[in-house]
Amino acid sequence: MGSTALLMIDMQNSYLAKDGVRDALGWPPIWRLQETITACTDLLTAARAQGMQVIYSRSTAGTAGPLGQSPRMARLLAHRSHLIPGVEAAEQEWNRQIMDAVAPEQGDVILDKTRASFFDYTELDPLLHNLGVQRLVVAGLQTNVCVEATARAALARNFEVAVPSDAVSTDGPALHESALNSLRVLYTEVAPWREILAPDAAWDRAFTTPNYGRDPAYWTETTATT
Repeated sequence: MGSTALLMIDMQNSYLAKDGVRDALGWPPIWRLQETITACTDLLTAARAQGMQVIYSRSTAGTAGPLGQSPRMARLLAHRSHLIPGVEAAEQEWNRQIMDAVAPEQGDVILDKTRASFFDYTELDPLLHNLGVQRLVVAGLQTNVCVEATARAALARNFEVAVPSDAVSTDGPALHESALNSLRVLYTEVAPWREILAPDAAWDRAFTTPNYGRDPAYWTETTATT
């Protein structure tokens, strides 16, 4: 088994803010946010106890500049700018910081990112290779956006990837579950974090579980009609 690192994705104060920005952008509250924060806190404690390298992403996608916004995000912000309440500079800075509940500790790494994937326009890939990392646990927010994009990018770079189903969340259970199923189909290990970090964890669900990530009813119906 190769070295394992924990990527903690975008666990920032902006998700705790009550400034109405998410409402203005048409984004609902995060499903099970407090439960997810608690799971991430416990996951971090266990990962550090196992000597894992912890690497945080900190999204700066709302800032200006050539890498600060994707064209689609810039268009969305321009389209709804009249609905977005003003936020003072000090509050903006607070919003972008990592939540106290999952605060980085000495030895952890924090990298800013401007895209959904933690690998895009960052030093994450060379950092992981320099550390000899072969396995990644990808946790945080949001399941179907930055977590999924990062997991897909990691798979494309030949890392083994696990996503703890109880330490990720997004804008509702339907998006959460569909994103996890998409990752299962790509041979990602998806399970509660305690099972992923268990000493004897084989990370083999994709190979031992029939119809992993797929709809069994659809599979049965299709087989019966062919």
